[in-house]
Amino acid sequence: MKTDNVILDKTYAFALKIVKLYLQLKKDNEFILSRQLVKSSTSIGANSEEGAAAQSKNDFISKFSIALKEARESRYWLRLLRDSELIDINYADILIEECNEIIRIITSIIKTARNNTKS
Repeated sequence: MKTDNVILDKTYAFALKIVKLYLQLKKDNEFILSRQLVKSSTSIGANSEEGAAAQSKNDFISKFSIALKEARESRYWLRLLRDSELIDINYADILIEECNEIIRIITSIIKTARNNTKS
């Protein structure tokens, strides 16, 4: 799903990778950590989508703030899966870096929105 919105594209692509990872982990009988990861990771994009259609600046900031929290939670679960050696370390590092990029972008979006609200 390609849009003209970088963060929506990145969060969708990230969620898709996590869903595929979740399905693989499920086959390996890992249910607890992978379920937490898929919930938080798909929530990043869902909240970003809601934020993009926000009814007000405050609603926009709120939705993206939730997306940021979910991204940070996703990074936690990825680190835990990596360090417990449940997923390939190199692949985990790639996903963690993607998550870090999403965190940086969303943080910038929120800061910009807050600054524009003050003006």
